[in-house]
Amino acid sequence: MSESNAPRDRYAVIGNPIAHSKSPLIHARFAEQTGEPIEYTHLLAPVDGFVPHVRAFIEAGGRGMNVTVPFKLEAHALADTLSPRAAAAGAVNTLRFGADGIYGDNTDGVGLVSDIERNLGVSLKGARILLLGAGGAARGVVLPMLERLPHTLTIVNRTQAKAEELVAQFAGAAREAGCRLTGGGVRAIEPGAYDVIVNATAGSLDASLPDCDDRAFGAGTLAYDMMYGAQATIFMRHAQTFGARTADGLGMLVEQAAESFYVWRGVRPDGAPVLAALREMMRASAA
Repeated sequence: MSESNAPRDRYAVIGNPIAHSKSPLIHARFAEQTGEPIEYTHLLAPVDGFVPHVRAFIEAGGRGMNVTVPFKLEAHALADTLSPRAAAAGAVNTLRFGADGIYGDNTDGVGLVSDIERNLGVSLKGARILLLGAGGAARGVVLPMLERLPHTLTIVNRTQAKAEELVAQFAGAAREAGCRLTGGGVRAIEPGAYDVIVNATAGSLDASLPDCDDRAFGAGTLAYDMMYGAQATIFMRHAQTFGARTADGLGMLVEQAAESFYVWRGVRPDGAPVLAALREMMRASAA
């Protein structure tokens, strides 16, 4: 049997909507790069049909899935076992199917950290970090950021109680990391420019700025928006007016996919060339 005709292990990304997903392209590049025999497609599930679609995919021989909006909480509930980071996040974006059942993981935080440290060259060790937002996106990245041993992590949210809940949830992990973890409303932002500011709100989708204090930005700040597009987001443009360096979440998307690939295959692809190719494709399509 020729290599091109050899059987390939099946993976997919499931969500609703899903046609826009770049995951099939990313994982096709990873498969080419590593030589892993996989095929990867997207799967549209009705909002009330997540579990039957997953079960059918497993029955058809599927080996794993990425999970996107709006199913990450359902994936968390479906998993037989959870990684520590998925348990902490309360959400799952990666499922692996095997003899031991359904394993749930969350690679979003690792994707963020990898993009910041590896692709952007900014170390989080000893850094002062400001996290804007306290929803699911923020919850998924707190533990991986704490594991990088920052000096301070401040969580700010419009609804102050939600930020305080996250601080309470991760207080033990912060103590282990030797990190000062604080949070609340805008008043929780401490004086002086932060080293890294991460926008984990969905504000950039409707061109609205998150609650922040402009004094948190400085020339030495990396302002990182989890949203991405062909153009700079409103948060990035705002940060640039204070001299901050900016980045969007496209690298996070690629790096979380690389971590999912590793969870499934035990092989870690190089995200940098895939990110560069994806960025160029987005620029070309916007031109």
